[in-house]
Parts: sequence; C-alpha cells; structure tokens
Amino acid sequence: MIPSWTRFTVKHRWVMLILWILLVATTVPLAAQVTKHLTTNGFNKPHSQVSWATNSLNDLHPAPSTKPLLIENLSEASAKRIAATHHVPSGAVHRIGNNQSLLMPPSTLSVQTEHQLETALRDRHAVVTEVGQLAIGKKVTHDVSQTLARSGIVALPFLAALLLLVFGSVMSVSLPLIIALAGSEVALAAISIISRHIQLSVFLTDIVSFLALGVGIDYALFISTRFRQNLDDGRDLEAAIVDSMSHAGRSVLYSGIAVALAVATLLLGNDAYWRGLALGGSVAIFAVLLATHTLLPPIMRLLGHGLHWGRIRRPDFHMWKALGRFVTRHPLWSILAGLVILVPFATLSPKLQMSTPANLATMLPVNNPLRLAVEKQQQIQGAGSIAPIAVVVQLPHSTRVASSWDAVSELTAHLEKLPDVASVASPTSLGAPAPLLAAAVSTPERVPPALVKGLKNFTSSRNTRLVVVYVTAKSGPNAARTSRLVGRIDSHLAGWLPQGSRAAAGGLVPVLRNFNLLTQSRIPWIIGSALLVALVVLTAATGSVMQAILGVVFDGLVALATAGFLVFVSNHGLFGFQRQPLDSSITPLIFVLLFGLSMDYEVILLHRIQEKMRDGQSLREAVNHGVATTGAMITGAGMIMVVVFLALLISPLQIMKTMAVGLSFAVLADTWIVRSLLVPSATALLNRFGFWPWRAKMAGKATP
Repeated sequence: MIPSWTRFTVKHRWVMLILWILLVATTVPLAAQVTKHLTTNGFNKPHSQVSWATNSLNDLHPAPSTKPLLIENLSEASAKRIAATHHVPSGAVHRIGNNQSLLMPPSTLSVQTEHQLETALRDRHAVVTEVGQLAIGKKVTHDVSQTLARSGIVALPFLAALLLLVFGSVMSVSLPLIIALAGSEVALAAISIISRHIQLSVFLTDIVSFLALGVGIDYALFISTRFRQNLDDGRDLEAAIVDSMSHAGRSVLYSGIAVALAVATLLLGNDAYWRGLALGGSVAIFAVLLATHTLLPPIMRLLGHGLHWGRIRRPDFHMWKALGRFVTRHPLWSILAGLVILVPFATLSPKLQMSTPANLATMLPVNNPLRLAVEKQQQIQGAGSIAPIAVVVQLPHSTRVASSWDAVSELTAHLEKLPDVASVASPTSLGAPAPLLAAAVSTPERVPPALVKGLKNFTSSRNTRLVVVYVTAKSGPNAARTSRLVGRIDSHLAGWLPQGSRAAAGGLVPVLRNFNLLTQSRIPWIIGSALLVALVVLTAATGSVMQAILGVVFDGLVALATAGFLVFVSNHGLFGFQRQPLDSSITPLIFVLLFGLSMDYEVILLHRIQEKMRDGQSLREAVNHGVATTGAMITGAGMIMVVVFLALLISPLQIMKTMAVGLSFAVLADTWIVRSLLVPSATALLNRFGFWPWRAKMAGKATP
C-alpha cells in the first residue's frame, strides 16, 4: 500500500503541494484562535463535588477588600514613611529583602485609601504587586510561556549545528522544519475545532508545538537519510523515494501510531488538563504523519539531488561498527554494562513523590520576592491564611428563612471543633441572630447596611439557598494535614446539615488535592496502558512477541531509572532543584512521552535488522549491521531532542526543570543504552528466539 501511495504522491507532486498550501492557508485563522475556547483551569474533574463547589463560588460577589502588597525597589524606611502619610501604621510594613517590603493593610484601611497608597508608591518608582494565589498563578504561567520562547532562542544555534551535523547538508535541514511547521499548524487548527465541543486545557498548545518539532525532526531524518543513501547507491529519484517510504516510511508509520496512542492514554486522567494534553499530543502526531506521507515525498522528488546542496564533511562514526561487533560477540557483557548504569537509579524510583502544590508560591525560586512575601504573610497571619478552604452549602430552603441560618450556625460550630482548624469565617459570626440574617436577605433595606455588606462575602444574590463558610487551616496549603482536613470536612458535611442539602469543599486547596489524588490513582492505569500500546504496536510492527516483550521490559527499566534520577537530582539540589515533591501535572507526561518516543528508535532499529535477515544474513550479522547503520542516526536524533529539552533549564521554575532533566535523561538512556546496548545484545543472546515467532523468509525458505 505504501509504495502505491508514494508513487501517486510523487506522480502528482504539484497537486499535493498545492493542496498542502491551500490546507495551511485556510486553517491559519483557526490555528490563530486556538486558545479562544481553551480553559486556563482544567484541573477539576467534570461533574465532581469539588468542581460544583468551586464553580458555585463564581456566584458570589463580595465587596472589594484590601490585599497584601509587595513593594520592590524602595527601602523599608521609605515605604513606612509613605504608608504613614495614608494613616497606615509602620507595623504594617515588613521587610523581606533588600529594598523589598510586604505591606499588610489593617482591616480598617479602605480599598480607596489602598489605591491611593499604591499610586504614591509608584510615584516613587516602586514596583507594587498584589500578593495572592491569583497573582502568583499568573506569574508562573508567564514564566512558563517566557521559558518556552527563550529556550527556543537559546537552543537555536546548538540545534542548527546539530541538525547540520546529523542531516549532513544545509538543504536537508529544511525538511524537518517544513514537516514540523505544517504538522503543528494543522494540529492547532484541528484542536481549535475540537475545543468548541470538548473542554480542553490551554496547556496543550505547548505540547503540540513540542511534539510536532520532536517527531517532525525524527521522521524527516529517518526517511531523508534512507533517500540520500539510495541516491548515493545510484537509484533513480522515484525508486529512491519509494524504497525510502517502503522501509523508513513504514517504520515511521508504526512508531507514529505508537506515540499517538501512548499520549492518548493521558485521557485516563479524566479532566480537562490531561484531556487537553492527550488530544493535543495525539492530533499533533497524526498531523505530522500526514505531512510525512503526503508532503515529504513530493518535496524530496522536487529537490532530488538538490538535498545534497550545502553538504558538509561529517566524521565517519566507526564506533558504531565496532559497537555492533562488540554487542554481537559479547552480548552478556553488553547487557551487564547497560544494567550497571540504569539499575542503581531504578532502585531510587520508589522514593519518587508527586504533588501539584496548592501554595503556588512554592513553584517559584526560593529567593523570588513573591515567594518571600507569601512566606512573610504566613508568618504573620498563619500558615493556612493564604488559601482558606471554602465550604459551599446549598441549603434545602432559602436563607430568607431563619431555620436555614440555624443550620449554618450548627455547621460553623462543627467546623470550629475540627483538629487543625485555626479559624472559621461564617455569616453567623457577624453577631446577628438568625431572624435578623433572614431579614437581611429578604428585606435588606430594613437592616443595618454593614450587615448586608458583610453577608455579600458569604451569600449569593442570585441563589438565596447558597452559603459559603471559609475555614483557615493551621497548616499550610501544601501540608498533608491540610489535605486530610479537606477530606475530613467532605466526609462529615452530610451528617452536619439538614436532609436535602448539598455541600462540598471548594477552592484552590480542594481542587488541587482532588487533582493530585485522581492523578495518583490513574498513573498505574496510564502507564499500564502505554506499555500495552507499546506491546501491541511492536508486535504488529515486527511480527515478534519476543521483541515486543523486550521493548516493554527495557522501556519500563528506563522509566524507573528516570524516576530514580529525578529523585537523585532533587535530593542533591542539582540543576537548581528544591527538595520537594515533583509536580504531578508534568511528571506523568515525561513517562508517557518516553514510552511513545522510544518506539521511534525501536522500530527503526528492528526493521533494519529484519531487512538484512530477509536478505539472507544470520541474526547476529543482521544485528551487527543494524547497530552499525542506525546507531549514529538514532543517537543523533536523540541528541537533537536533548538539546531542545535542556534549553528549558533556563527557567527559574522547577516544573520546567523537571521536564528538561527528566526527558533528557530518558532520551539519553533510551538511545545510548537501550537501543545501542540492551536491545541488540539481548536479541543476539537469544539467537534464533530473538524474533520469535517471526521468521525471515527469502526465496520461500526461512533463515535463523
């Protein structure tokens, strides 16, 4: 099927090119609007209690209130003098660093006065930032986007040099860029359409570009390398292209399907965040596969020998021929060498801890002013003050009825008695009896305005059955004690409220607690599904159950070693890591991408070995040839990926450093150890069982 399709695309090359130009041109507007229907949240499980509670908070319209302010580029003494002119006591200003202060406004300070104070501070060229989880979340998102942009600039010269070295000519370097750009643009347009019907996370845009570039480079490299080898062997253009697509193109098709299906296993995460990464990644892979099999052959036909333009003299990597001979002659020693490197790291993997922090400030570097401001706020007001737990209650009757307020009062009393609770902010704590609270809802013009204003922080003007009670924990948002407190609240609410009530804990802490618990429970299923995908695709690609089993076992070993390496890096503070759990919003993605991307290199190596076995070579001779001819290509493709990953280390955020270090180690271990040592040596050691039950057939007979 592939040869026939390739001949069609080559014969009608101008038609295919025009169709692609039209496709890209017409989908640009869609791709440009991809973020329009994407959510910046996405960590809620749809239709869950915590999702309902958090969404219900949007019905509240509390009165404006003062917020803590971070003051930078101004001495503490100057900040205190300016504050004093606005009737703010000097004790409200706290030094957190050189020319950095935290202003904790007193409860008596009006919002208008605080705005006037901000203006006065900025007039003195101070940088004033509101301190809160929302501001910190924006800072983290901004740093992530900035890192992705800057890392591309940082990696560009190294990537250009490496691409030139691996591809061998200036003109051939254009191939992966064309395929990656075309694939990512079509993928974003497709996501733009899908997101109108399914809630997806905005974070998918990064993974689409990331994967399209990575696999676009790999696939273009594998196919164009084979094409240029065919030209060097004297084949005509069409025959060279057909052979390239029949062999390297077939390998790319299988590996692409494996990557797409592996990434799709993230759908088991069952929320908009994981769904976005799963669909975004899978669509990106299929878009690149489409470009690889419909756009790349016409381009190669048009360029022909012109792909050699700007050719450079590359070193002859004799080491791969030597390594091929070594692993086939000494397979046991080769396996031991690989295991000695990976197993020590794998033994550290059980110590891996994952959790997305509810205190977003801990995602920032330890010396970041915003993080220091939050830590100072916690010292002053209590560890849990920065993220109170919102207990959302929908009562069976309207709050116009006094009995509803009796139920809220009873709930407040129960919450105050819970361990690890520092304080409870409730409407029944405003000092008004239940009948007066009911009157404030039904006839607000007849009660004191201060009471009506106070109730706005706890009730909804649209839904008179909705009440919110805020619980401040003694421990910080990231603490296990706080997570247990949320669980304790949720488990007791039904027994504390009248029949017919609906209640749940909502807000940042419960949302991320729920996300962490859900992710932890789904990780075994995600990884198990990714391994099953690898098993099925490798069996289909090679016809060998034995190679599929070896691939899964070695991929599992690399995954464990990668987890252990991240533990090692975190424990020793390498690359600027802090000793804290790795972010559960990114760590599972590392393992899924590992299982997917490893299929690229596995299928290319095994197909090259099988090809020589069909030509009559013995298994060991074929393994020797496979390592010698694909070693430089596979490790070169891996090094290109590593350059892209390591550029992310410029980020001050540990979440980006985790992706950089984790994926770099995984790709290096996979290309230099598994594909160069473990797979070929294990295959050679198994001898005639190395590809069981597949048997090479030549001229009607099988060979070992």
